[in-house]
Amino acid sequence: MIKVKVVSEKGKLKQISILGHAMYDQYGKDIVCAAVSSTVITTVNGIMKLNPSAILFDQKDDGLVIQVVKEDKTSDCLLKNMLSLLEELETQYTENIKIIK
Repeated sequence: MIKVKVVSEKGKLKQISILGHAMYDQYGKDIVCAAVSSTVITTVNGIMKLNPSAILFDQKDDGLVIQVVKEDKTSDCLLKNMLSLLEELETQYTENIKIIK
């Protein structure tokens, strides 16, 4: 299962960790993992292109941790959009992805 842990303080996003494997199908054929990876990497790449000082990220073998270091409206909007997309996946694949807030 993919676990998405969201840490907020006073309504502001501080950290998002995405760890694990969906186990929907074999590695390389897992549509849930592919959807999560595409959503997250597109968001991180967009933020890094627009404001590279807004986030730090640490990519690992089993996932990614995003830390918000400088708040700005655009990065916040992109991260909230990412979470919204992940929440939609969670509603469709309840046994494969879980969001913890």
